[in-house]
Amino acid sequence: MPQLILFNKPFNVLSQFTGAAPEETLAHYLQAPGFYPAGRLDKDSEGLLLLTDCGETQQRISNPKHKLGKIYWSQVEGLVSDEALQRLQQGVKLKDGRSRPAGAQILSDPEVNAQIWSRMPPIRERKLIPTSWLALTLYEGRNRQVRRMTAAVGCPTLRLIRQSIGDWQLGDLQPGDYRILTLPPRWWQ
Repeated sequence: MPQLILFNKPFNVLSQFTGAAPEETLAHYLQAPGFYPAGRLDKDSEGLLLLTDCGETQQRISNPKHKLGKIYWSQVEGLVSDEALQRLQQGVKLKDGRSRPAGAQILSDPEVNAQIWSRMPPIRERKLIPTSWLALTLYEGRNRQVRRMTAAVGCPTLRLIRQSIGDWQLGDLQPGDYRILTLPPRWWQ
C-alpha cells in the first residue's frame, strides 16, 4: 500500500534530498529512501510538503488536472483592500497568463498567531507599514504563483505557509516534524 509523509518544511530548506553545501535539504530532516516529493515548495516558503513512495500517488497529488486544492497562508505587506481581494478571487493577470480564480479571504491576527510558529530569521518589518494575512486556495501550481498574485494586487508576500493539499492538513506539525500515513490502494476513487 502506498505511504505518504506529511512534512512541515521549514523556511530556507530545499524541497529535494540533495543540494550543494551548505544548503539544507529534506535529507537533514528525513531518512526516507524511496520517497519523493509530490510537488514542491520554494526554498523561502514553509509548510506542508507531501512525499510518497508511489509514482501513481505522486502524479495524483501533483498534477493540476486532478484539482487538489492547496491552501496557503500569505503574510502580505499592507492592508488588503476589498478590491484586491476581489481581484484574487476572480483571477489575476500574470506574465504567463491569467491565474484561475482563487479562494481568498482575510485572516485575523489572533487566528494566525494561535496556529503558526516564529520564523528564523523573522520577516522584515516596517514600523509605518502594517501587514495582513490572507488564506488563498489555488487549484493550479505555477512557479511562485501566490507571491506573483499578491504582488499583482499591490500586496507583496513577506511570508508564505502552505496549510493543506486536498484533504491533508499541516495540523499541529511543527517545522521539521513529519507524520507517515498508509493510504489504501487507489485512495482517490
